[in-house]
Amino acid sequence: MKAAVGDRIIVEGTRPGAARRDGEIVGLHHPDGSPPYDVRWSDSDRVTEYFPGPDDRIQQHRHEGPPVHPHLFAD
Repeated sequence: MKAAVGDRIIVEGTRPGAARRDGEIVGLHHPDGSPPYDVRWSDSDRVTEYFPGPDDRIQQHRHEGPPVHPHLFAD
């Protein structure tokens, strides 16, 4: 799974009664766009580090204008 800052991550509820969750990717930890991601969740506006699971998907954001340099965290 690869993502860029500004993309959305969709987390499908896999357990009975679990709600679908989504958020905006606001930070990357690796320059190639691989997980983990820093995600600002739409339901709480909270930012957390997130490792996607097999039922998650990335909705790519159309990046128009000048290139955006991702915020990378050094390990």
